[in-house]
Amino acid sequence: MDYGKFKYQQAKRERESRRGSKQTELREVRMRVKIDTHDREFKIRTARKLLLEGDKVKVSVMFRAREITHPEVARELLDKFYEPLKDVADLERAPALEGRFMTMILDPTKKVRSSAQARERERESAREPAPAAAVEGD
Repeated sequence: MDYGKFKYQQAKRERESRRGSKQTELREVRMRVKIDTHDREFKIRTARKLLLEGDKVKVSVMFRAREITHPEVARELLDKFYEPLKDVADLERAPALEGRFMTMILDPTKKVRSSAQARERERESAREPAPAAAVEGD
């Protein structure tokens, strides 16, 4: 067997296997401790959209000056943020303090992730041109 042909076939199989899968990205939504309810709801809608696309979402609350002396306020804010997203997200990492940020990571549920992958495959197949029909000459 020709080694070059073997390597070509192997690379072709690898490309084909990568074609059907989507890399999950870690997207971030940032907010401050003193965020208003409407602004928080807007961020929640953004996070929902990202989760439905199949991406993980890192939710960060930024502290400034003496706000860091009350981390319970940020934990409560993150809990209020997660509550309306429970149907589309799992809590991958619970809220934790990291320097001047309190963060949590939300992962799309298995059902949401599989439907996002199906939509991605449909988009990929729609982009591929149909094979050209052979035209016979006279």
